[in-house]
Amino acid sequence: MLSNSLVELDRRHLVHPVSSFRGHEARGVRVLTGGQGATVSDAEGRRLIDGFAGLWCVNAGYGHESVVAAAAEQMRQLPYATGYFDLGAEAPILLAAALAERSPGDLDHVYFTLGGSDAVDSTIRFVRYYWHARGQPDRDQFISVAQGYHGSSSLGAGLTALPAFHDGFGLPYPWQHKISSHYTYRNPVRGDQAVIDASVAELRAKIEEIGAERVAAFYVEPIQGSGGVLVPPMGWVKAMREVCAEYGVLFVADEVITGFGRTGPIFACEEEGIVPDLMTTAKGLTSGYVPMGAVFLSDHVYDTIADGAGAKAIGHGFTYSAHPVSAAVALEVLALYEGGLFENGRRMGARLMAGLEGLRDHPLVGDVRGRGMLAAVELVVDKAEKTPLPASVQPATRLFDRAWEEGLILRAFAQGVLGYAPPLCCTEDEIDAIVARTRRVLDRTLEDEDVRAALA
Repeated sequence: MLSNSLVELDRRHLVHPVSSFRGHEARGVRVLTGGQGATVSDAEGRRLIDGFAGLWCVNAGYGHESVVAAAAEQMRQLPYATGYFDLGAEAPILLAAALAERSPGDLDHVYFTLGGSDAVDSTIRFVRYYWHARGQPDRDQFISVAQGYHGSSSLGAGLTALPAFHDGFGLPYPWQHKISSHYTYRNPVRGDQAVIDASVAELRAKIEEIGAERVAAFYVEPIQGSGGVLVPPMGWVKAMREVCAEYGVLFVADEVITGFGRTGPIFACEEEGIVPDLMTTAKGLTSGYVPMGAVFLSDHVYDTIADGAGAKAIGHGFTYSAHPVSAAVALEVLALYEGGLFENGRRMGARLMAGLEGLRDHPLVGDVRGRGMLAAVELVVDKAEKTPLPASVQPATRLFDRAWEEGLILRAFAQGVLGYAPPLCCTEDEIDAIVARTRRVLDRTLEDEDVRAALA
């Protein structure tokens, strides 16, 4: 089908996620037609480096025939098996065991979902059940971190702390509370330890304001993704974990973005040596080849829920939980990771960060931050005052379009932040090209009259 016909069909019928419906109708769709390694192709014949791995998810890169073969073999053998009625299939059983073996501490129990949002939603239900089972049903208040992202389900979007996911939806709910982000670049508190101390004090104050006997759980991303790739000082996550332990509040680590080598280790929690009570993953679990997410439950959470229910069924489940095709894909992707992609990702992550650091001399670059293959460059028009690009510039659209023209896909946030999450399979030349193309985007943006006026 001709690409212009697809554009029209898309405009008329396909509703795109997190988009301006009218804006998308006006702009039209860019149709992707193929992918190999760290690059994708579009319907107009462009080849682009996918510096964002789809949506932080194609960690292994595109075109792995072994993954396709694993999916096809499972489809031929058994395309679907329900997990209801005490039924199951080999692939999800093996995957659960493999993940439990590699997870931090005693996160030995795995519940499979379709993706990250319903994984977060599942944790809310498990947390609620946990406290009911412990005879404390009044522990029904949840805390998360400003500028954090925990999906866009009806409940999870309230834990998410980004206005676009609240406006028009009546969120957050009264039982969903927030503390400030660490956001070190714009934090009025200066110095790593001071930022940690301030966050610890604020979390303690929030728990005591609500009442420790009412607080059920605290949710946090090891690195805040959709908030602008906000990297906390090392030790921040561990300090927040210790506060939760002190008050008996369940600690939920959202590793939907950071899991599976994105920051270096298989899970970012390893970098701080912590074991969450619950942990969510998705995205890199299957490298985006098929939908799948997972909730990891620690022994004490699982046992409390199991003992509380006794012989009664726990009323939470999805038709496609533990889907055998998704599990077969995830097992093969895990083999690829451990067969060299994790190691390559660590080396290329160091190269990416070094390259982006080299952009600090550019007049528009205010901050460079990241860890491993997860990074951001924050643009400003006044470095001393940290003045962001004017909203009139429409950074999200302009910067994305300009990068596309340069043969690079990245995430352009509305506040003028460029986000990077390349596939772990990137070569040195591809990493260097990501940096070089970013500099060209910055140089072209610096030439814009409205940007130059803001600089003046």
